Amino acid sequence: MTPKKTQKNKHSYEAKDIYILEGLEPVRKRPAMYIGSTGLDGLHHLIFEVIDNSIDEAIMGYCNKIEVILHQGDRVEVRDNGRGIPVEIHPQTKKSALETVMTTLHAGAKFGGKTYQVAGGLHGVGVSVVCALSSWMRAEVSRNGTKFSQEYSYGKPKTKVKKIGKCKESGTVVIFEPDKDIFKEIKFSRKKILDHLRQQAYLTKGTKINFYDKSKKEETFEYHFYFEGGIAPYLKYLIKNSTLLHPNVFYACGEKNGILVEVALCYTDEYECYEESFANNIYTSDGGTHLTGFRAALTRVINDYAKREGFLKGTEQNLSGEDTREGLTAVISVKIKEPQFEGQTKTKIGNPEARTATEGSVSEALSDFFERFPQDAKTIVEKCVLSAKARRAAKAAKETVLRKGILEGLSLPGKLSDCSSKNPGESELYIVEGESAGGSSRQARDRRFQAILPLRGKILNVERVRLDKALASKEVKSLIIALGTAIAEDFNLDKLRYHRIILMADADSDGNHIKTLLLTLFYRYFKPIIEKGCLYIAQPPLYKIQTGKQIEYAYAEEGKTKILNSIKKTNTSVQRYKGLGEMNPEQLWETTMSPQNRILLKINIEDAKEADNIFDTLMGKEVLPRKKFIQLYAKKVRNLDI
Repeated sequence: MTPKKTQKNKHSYEAKDIYILEGLEPVRKRPAMYIGSTGLDGLHHLIFEVIDNSIDEAIMGYCNKIEVILHQGDRVEVRDNGRGIPVEIHPQTKKSALETVMTTLHAGAKFGGKTYQVAGGLHGVGVSVVCALSSWMRAEVSRNGTKFSQEYSYGKPKTKVKKIGKCKESGTVVIFEPDKDIFKEIKFSRKKILDHLRQQAYLTKGTKINFYDKSKKEETFEYHFYFEGGIAPYLKYLIKNSTLLHPNVFYACGEKNGILVEVALCYTDEYECYEESFANNIYTSDGGTHLTGFRAALTRVINDYAKREGFLKGTEQNLSGEDTREGLTAVISVKIKEPQFEGQTKTKIGNPEARTATEGSVSEALSDFFERFPQDAKTIVEKCVLSAKARRAAKAAKETVLRKGILEGLSLPGKLSDCSSKNPGESELYIVEGESAGGSSRQARDRRFQAILPLRGKILNVERVRLDKALASKEVKSLIIALGTAIAEDFNLDKLRYHRIILMADADSDGNHIKTLLLTLFYRYFKPIIEKGCLYIAQPPLYKIQTGKQIEYAYAEEGKTKILNSIKKTNTSVQRYKGLGEMNPEQLWETTMSPQNRILLKINIEDAKEADNIFDTLMGKEVLPRKKFIQLYAKKVRNLDI
């Protein structure tokens, strides 16, 4: 065979084809590499990067006041009373140190190891990335009696560093406007910013952090944070909606091999575990070695105490890590000279020495805590032992459910009407309430890719029970088998049989209650399905509006009013749908199930802790928090069916 001739010059690959991105061009070319995304999370990451520099000054003891201000025109200002960025000529770049820091990647005092013994921004890309992704930025530095300023645009200086006056104080002010070409939606979340500032104020005790929202002409919103106690009061803030099981909160602060370790923990009457970990005040959402060390110490100390005091007898199995973390709320903070963050957004730390230091510190301090407070220790260990018994009961129940599903081949006679497609990417599962709605949806669906699982009545409220009790529910078992993912420690997202799971219930108070119960089930036991973006809520129409042969559907009161205002009212009939069963299959398909016409509400988890608190409040055992919630938000509810 004669080898095929290659086409010349179709896609050349020569020296001239190698591009070198200079300055901050790499950031503008691939912004998500540096800030995680160009969505709202990435937008807020810009603010947090600037704040981190001020926090680093506070950690080192040079700053005790930080202010964050939202101005009109999408302008953000961060100011501190730290030492101020140096302005003299840098020996390597031959430019002002201020300009070097603002416009050069990997430039900063945090690399030398002398100016900042502990800092969060060791990548050195923080404020320069903000500069690169801002259409306009201004830096003001007060230092040694003189105030300086410089302006930038898209990562490049617009002016030279110039003196603008004299000053008595010191500090740095950074004002910037995010680039609208990079961030398609510029919408700052007051709550997201406040949550971050509150967190930092707890972690940097003795520092005043003020927030001002001046983005609206008619009002100025302000909030002020100042805490002396560190992470112990922060822990109490996190559990404010839960019941503490023991009177004394565990808190320890110590140093191991040059690493400062601070830990606070307690147990509540919840079944879930909530942990927040930090390295140099950076929230490590993906954990890391410090969290691993904490968990190892917690499990070992509790097991040692349980054996020694007779809570585990004879050949009883050790408590697992899962057992020791049921109902746990913990905050772990380490301060380390050279943290090894994984990724530019610093969501995980990889230092092996951080694990050793955390594990050693927690082991010593928690053992001492158990000796000093034996009643607290007894309460904690008893909860862990009960968790182990429930886990074993749940495992037996789960195996029964899964074995039943395998034997029945997922057919579930009389319940699941499966689709013919075996491709999860195109398959949808509609979870509907009641036989009437189930019958209509079966007739309305496209059998090729739409499956129907009708549930009888309201499912079990899983917020109030452990997994073994939840698995006793026929409806919960049916759903587990239909999804194909298993549950608990056997959960496998790769085995999900449908990549769109759609909750479809009547548009009334009962339907909303059913959706809330299902959302609780998914949040507690199938959270990865929500995180992957596979859970939706169908939006059936509220009204059918007919004028002659012309039919339109309204999905809200506003829609009904708009339609009625746009048509002549002669011989117009308005039908209010009270349930899915009132629609014939053709109407149900056209309005609620057809991919071309339907409206689906995608379920997201922006703030896991806030979501957790809301589920606890609305679906938990305590009546008073729920009553307060209803009293607070009742006036905001419209179109309430009574």
